[in-house]
Amino acid sequence: MTETAVAPTTEPAVRKATPGGARAPRRSGRRRIALPYLLLLPALLLELLVHLVPMLMGIAMSFKELTQFYIRNWGEAPWSGLDNYTVAIDFDAPVGQALLKSFLTTCLFTFLSVGLCWFLGTAAAIFLQENFRGRGFLRTLFLVPYALPVYAAVITWAFMFQRDNGLINHVLHDQLGIGDSPAFWLIGDNAFYTLLVVSVWKGWPFAFLTVMAGLQNIPRDMYEAAALDGAGVWKQIRHITLPSLRSVNQVLVLVLFLWTFNDFNTPFVLFGKAAPESADLISLHIYQSSFQTWNFGTGSAMSVLLLLFLLVVTGVYLLLTSRGRKTSDV
Repeated sequence: MTETAVAPTTEPAVRKATPGGARAPRRSGRRRIALPYLLLLPALLLELLVHLVPMLMGIAMSFKELTQFYIRNWGEAPWSGLDNYTVAIDFDAPVGQALLKSFLTTCLFTFLSVGLCWFLGTAAAIFLQENFRGRGFLRTLFLVPYALPVYAAVITWAFMFQRDNGLINHVLHDQLGIGDSPAFWLIGDNAFYTLLVVSVWKGWPFAFLTVMAGLQNIPRDMYEAAALDGAGVWKQIRHITLPSLRSVNQVLVLVLFLWTFNDFNTPFVLFGKAAPESADLISLHIYQSSFQTWNFGTGSAMSVLLLLFLLVVTGVYLLLTSRGRKTSDV
């Protein structure tokens, strides 16, 4: 008899659970969890330095009698408590009256600018949903104002609105014969409309881009089914497009409101340090109250009041829109 040699079966080696081996997976898991926060840490620190620290300093300055005599060392300015806030909201005094008028002007300007930006952006986005020759060119052309630097664009508009050699008066007065004489666009009551035109021209491409992105999420089958049921273009926009864009429009309107209400670059570049009374937006008004009268305490108090107003409006808006979204979902 021959004995058959049976090869020994090799059993998998059993890893001994050592204390160090048991901790290794936990350590790697903690590292994976902590890695995103470590990557965000430089940006958070930079945000802290750029935004939060100056904001806290501005709040502290609003409680001090900080004038040109304490510019070199503002920490030595005497404590004034709520006196700066009292002066700012005293609407019977000249300072309070000017601030209230600037605030109302800014509210009207923001309402018109945001409304026109939303309307033009939504109309252009809906129009460019259909396929036709030249659609890509128009999309690129509509985004040009959003891509241009703010200062270059506003300076160009300022030259165009010049009274004697500006393009606007050349077309309206010289070519079309509108008006007895060239109009003053950068002073007087016309300054408000000039600022509104520049703001809308600069802001509506963002609304167009946002709404156009939101339209991509609406299935085309809904429009085809509505067309088969006899719904026209306006009914499709009213019952399909606008309800589907509700969440997009809620964010869009809020962002446009905050940008427009806080806009400082446009009036400053368009009119200079002193804006006309009709275009005295609150951001430029606070700048004038701080850097022209050298009363930084009162200017800081106005800035804090503006911050509180925007926080309250934003909170109420988010609360109302969230309730409306829950109601519509039900």
